[in-house]
Amino acid sequence: MRRMGFFGVTTAVCLSLAASLAQAAVATATAQRVHLRYSSRPTLNDPALRSSAALVLDLTNSSVLYARHSDVALPIASITKLMTALVVMEAGQPLDEMLAVSGDDRSSGKGAFSRLSPGTALSRGELMHLALMASENRAAHALGRNYPGGVEACVIAMNAKARELGMTSAHFVEPTGLSDENVASPEDLAKLVMAAAKVAAIREYSTDSDFTVRVGRHQVRYRNTDSLVSKPDWNIVVQKTGYIHEAGRCLVMQTVIDDRPMVIVLLNSFGKRTRVADARRVRRWVEATIVAHDTRTATTT
Repeated sequence: MRRMGFFGVTTAVCLSLAASLAQAAVATATAQRVHLRYSSRPTLNDPALRSSAALVLDLTNSSVLYARHSDVALPIASITKLMTALVVMEAGQPLDEMLAVSGDDRSSGKGAFSRLSPGTALSRGELMHLALMASENRAAHALGRNYPGGVEACVIAMNAKARELGMTSAHFVEPTGLSDENVASPEDLAKLVMAAAKVAAIREYSTDSDFTVRVGRHQVRYRNTDSLVSKPDWNIVVQKTGYIHEAGRCLVMQTVIDDRPMVIVLLNSFGKRTRVADARRVRRWVEATIVAHDTRTATTT
């Protein structure tokens, strides 16, 4: 298990090929693996996060600013839906094709609530929109069920994509994230976030603040499960939240802080608002770190 800071005596992490991954075209399904290597870097104070596992990656210079247990595979809950959307997009299925939610898309247990009743007809794009923005479980399952070859083939594709991206500890068993057997490390999820950020539909759907669809005779309005997307002082490129009891509160995103593209991964946060509070702590810490580094650089040159 690794716990590191930026600009200090603790260890930092370098993602040596993050830049090359950012240039790979997801549509061609030829994404390049990202390999992590560790090197010593000088640090400021710890950001005092409440998440049990975390990773903060600066894409400007392909370096990890902070990591806590970043190589440990943990349940990831609905962050799974980013991978589901990624393989569905790579399958080239039309987003305007109408699909019907069925009884097969229903799940039981805590967290399985859905406002999409069986028989609801929505386009594939609308289902993906709801799955990414509002973490709609029946929508995600319907995407997997309508994948070429069905849910089983979709899960096989998800695991194959994980291997292609170099997500060495990731494993998926279903497309919604309701199973605690869907696991990945923060390092794995950073690679998934960077891959997802290259797909326009995933960027758009995951960061929309609200979306309304017709369910039966009613218009049903959904809101984003990540409140930060509606904050004018945040520039979020792609994001996904997740929660099941075994995973705790989770949040991943690619965002821009002080004109620098960043990937933030927060797993197993305690309390309903802790993951958002941790994201804010990361932002304040990064901003303070950058200012301190720039000041130090200016005084030594």
